[in-house]
Order: sequence, then C-alpha cells, then structure tokens
Amino acid sequence: MPALSTPPKDEPVKDPDAVLRSFERLGYIADRSLATAVFLTTKLRKPLLIEGHSGLGKTEVGKALSAMLGTELIRLQCYEGLDVGSSVYEWNYQKQLLAIKIQEGSNQTVEEKEEHIFSREFLLERPLLKSILAKDAAPVLLIDEIDRADEAFEAFLLELLSDFQITVPEMGTIQAKHIPYVILTSNRTRELGDALKRRCLYHWIDYPSFEKEIKIVRARLPGIEEQLGMDVVRFVQAVRQLDLAKPPGVAETLDCAQAVVSLGSHRMDTEVIEQTIGCVAKSMEDGVKVKAAGIEKLFAQNL
Repeated sequence: MPALSTPPKDEPVKDPDAVLRSFERLGYIADRSLATAVFLTTKLRKPLLIEGHSGLGKTEVGKALSAMLGTELIRLQCYEGLDVGSSVYEWNYQKQLLAIKIQEGSNQTVEEKEEHIFSREFLLERPLLKSILAKDAAPVLLIDEIDRADEAFEAFLLELLSDFQITVPEMGTIQAKHIPYVILTSNRTRELGDALKRRCLYHWIDYPSFEKEIKIVRARLPGIEEQLGMDVVRFVQAVRQLDLAKPPGVAETLDCAQAVVSLGSHRMDTEVIEQTIGCVAKSMEDGVKVKAAGIEKLFAQNL
C-alpha cells in the first residue's frame, strides 16, 4: 500500500471526501457515512465506536486511519478476563527485586528506595498506557472487540476516554501529551454500557451492497478476473440470506475469492464451491444448511 505523508497536526484531514480518497488509496473501500464518522473523530478528538457483524472491516478502519495519518497504531485485543496488567501496565518485579538487592546497605531512606523502584524505569507499558505516553505524535489506539471484555474493564476505560489520562497508584495520574485517536470495535456479543457510548461517536457497519463488495474485491485482489470476482460475490451474498449461525462477512468473501484463484479456477461452479465451502461456512451446521439450500440454486440466485 502507498505511504501517505503526515497531514498537519492541527488539521489531520480536510473533509470526509479526503478520508474516502485516502482510504481507497490504502485499499479500504468506505462509504461516505463511515468517512464522515472518521473525519469527525479526527476533528472532535472523540473516540469512535464501530459496531457490526464479524468480518466487515471494523478493525481495518483503525489500521487505515493510522496509515492515513502516518502515525503509530497501538492495538489492544480484548478478551474475557482482560485486566489492568495486560491492558495498562504492570511492574517489572524481577528488576525491582534486583534493585532492592543492590540497594541493601545503602544510606537511602525507605521512601527514597520506594520512589526508585516505583519509577518509570521499572514500568512495563501495555497498550493503553503506551498510547498516553506517546511523545512525538498522537497515535491511533485501536481497542478491538470491546464487547468481549467484561463490564469492569469497560468501566475502567471511562477515565481514559473522558480525560485521556490514566492513574497509576504508585505514580499518580498521567495525562496524555498527545490525545490519541481512539477506535473501538464491537461485534455486539453483549450490549455496551451507556456511559461508554456517551463518550463516543457511533457508526454501524452493515453488510455491503453487491456493487460495494465488488469494489472491495477489486481493491484487495486486483489480479482477479472480473467475472470470477462477480460470481464469488453473488454466491456469498446468497449464502448471507440463509439462517446461518455465522453469516459470512467480507473477510470470507475475500478468502473464498483467493481460494478459488489458488485452485487455478477461472469460474465458479458446483465443484469449486464444494471445495471452498469452508471459506464461507464456519461450522458443520452452517455447512449443512448451505448444502441443503442447494449450491446451484444459491449460485443462480443473484444472476
């Protein structure tokens, strides 16, 4: 992907159209509503919460924004049980113990020793603290799949998203020198709290239209034959209309298209679809439903 020069810090992007053009150069096909949301988050410096089904490019928004601004991407992948030690900071205990051993017999007071071992020298920075401590420019902080973390962690985020500061008990409150651009993503496996939502701008990413999905395939797989790309998109869009546990997203469309090309096929037919069905159906039950619906019927559905 082409490298973009860093825009002036007081005006990261000029308008939503500039976001559209930059994202497209980076291989991300966005619509105007998403481009407007990204533009506003850079202008207002408010976090942007992006929700939608899996595989629709929510994570890629953070990556594209980082590339567009020419700044560092700091990613926090959320999961159940995520805690402060994994997301914010922890102390380098082994190094602290070594320092205590070295200080034995010194003339330092207990307070001086504590101040030393609880200094920045012994602090292990995790993604959230790293985003606050950025020295040269505002990074993009991508908090991915926030819905997978529990409500306690969500509540912890409120200080960061409100005041862009983090409190380390042993050191006090650390304020961001450069306010990070924050993108949060959610697959809606649970409802997020109102307090978190109030601090964010919001955007919903839905399944793309046929025309938009074709553009995405062309942008990400520029060498694919035109008719083959259209056939893949038609088939995947037909599969989405079935009652599947995990409907295929754009990521699955791209996987399917790449698989067909890798097999040396120049067209979609029943045999090729059966060989690549694992790219689209992500469970035994969904695979059975696709086959029961009739592969030929699905393939012809959007012709």
